[in-house]
Amino acid sequence: STFFTATMVLDERRQRDNRRECVCCLTRTKEIEEEEEGYKEGFLSRYFRNYHAPAILSNIGKVVVVVFYTGLLAFGIWGAMNLSVEDTERSFVPSDSYLTSYLNTADEYYPTTGIDVFFVFEDSAKLYENRASLASLDSRLEGKSTLPPYIAEPTSEDKYRNVMAGLSAYLSSSGSISGVALGDDNWPTSEEDFVTELSAFTSIGAAGSQYALDVSFADESRSTLEAIRVKSEYVRLTKLKGTKVIDDADKQIAAMDATREMIDSWDDLTDTFPYSEKFIAIEGFKIIRKELFFNVGLALLAVGVIVLLTVASPVTALIITINVAFCLVEILGFMYALGIAIDSVSVINIVLAVGLSIDYSAHVGHCFMVKGGSDKNKRALEALADIGAAVLNGALTTFLAVVVLLFSSSYVFVTLSIQFALTVGLGVTHGLILLPVLLSLLGPKPFSSAEDLEEVVKNVDDTGSSEVNSKEFSDNPKDA
Repeated sequence: STFFTATMVLDERRQRDNRRECVCCLTRTKEIEEEEEGYKEGFLSRYFRNYHAPAILSNIGKVVVVVFYTGLLAFGIWGAMNLSVEDTERSFVPSDSYLTSYLNTADEYYPTTGIDVFFVFEDSAKLYENRASLASLDSRLEGKSTLPPYIAEPTSEDKYRNVMAGLSAYLSSSGSISGVALGDDNWPTSEEDFVTELSAFTSIGAAGSQYALDVSFADESRSTLEAIRVKSEYVRLTKLKGTKVIDDADKQIAAMDATREMIDSWDDLTDTFPYSEKFIAIEGFKIIRKELFFNVGLALLAVGVIVLLTVASPVTALIITINVAFCLVEILGFMYALGIAIDSVSVINIVLAVGLSIDYSAHVGHCFMVKGGSDKNKRALEALADIGAAVLNGALTTFLAVVVLLFSSSYVFVTLSIQFALTVGLGVTHGLILLPVLLSLLGPKPFSSAEDLEEVVKNVDDTGSSEVNSKEFSDNPKDA
């Protein structure tokens, strides 16, 4: 509304001064002869007036359009419900990269067994008080490998490492390493002696040096114990997608939540919390589906309000918004069919699709409102003949802008191009096929300032064909 308008004004001045297009400093020797016949409809406008609009606005055409888009909406709902959240981290590495070959080879010959998870216990006094329970913590983790929290059986040091269990076993078999007195239970008799013994046991070169990273002391003197951690492991939380084995985000979310619930149930132990490096990514998996639908809903709400303010018709604005919502649901369905998962890239693109798809419907809806008369079919036909070509040309230019990205090796660009192609394809077909049918069935009365269709038809230079086609609907009141 600013730069473009200014350039149009400058171009109009150029034409009036009879200057050339590319070298505007030069003036033509001959004046440009203007046509006196007035406005002529182009090929696309004649197509929409004579073929497209009559086909979809006939009784049979309306039934076909409604049935087809109802089926397409059902497909979209089914796909959206089955759309999964997946860890697509590796997809960001180009398929022809050496790193991809390395990762695939590592998976084949050195597959990971599971995700490490640590249970952190704080407070030195409570650690000493609960020493026996902490040493036998493995009994609380047994039998949890097949259901959430999917913790592997504590059968080896690789899957389960507990400094308290190691210290207890050493004290029972070899006695104190620091010379402190032991009680009848083979544990130091005081908290101070316990900290001294644990420090000596986990020192470098000592019997428990493998547990050195599992204890945390307040200072270098190692006289004040802050916390210990017990290492465990989840079973492999993966699933098969086609021929590839990928991480199962749903199982990972269930495992994380169930682990936290299990920790909360340990009321008899000291303050505890679980931690895993994978939790950061899993937290994203947990909320991203909710964020997708929530943000799309907010975007649709914002679009609905803006359309209401610009179109100035509540009914038309509602029809346009519903039309765009149907389009977005169908995009989600095609995402599932094409194997695109819910991740940060696809969520951003689907929110952007709201703004792109509304463009193809808002123009048609507004043009429908400025066409006068009581015949909704006739108003829809004139709206398509008037604005349909511009909407279609806009869609084609947008599609050409992103189609080149389909041949990229970047996951981000390929995903963006696929989703934008879906947005353009579904958006323009909804705007030029479904929306005119909905407006012809449910559309409101035109604005009081709407132009008279009879005058418009008389001024259209189309060798008389426009008058015939526009009268087809008025001669048949059942179609109104």
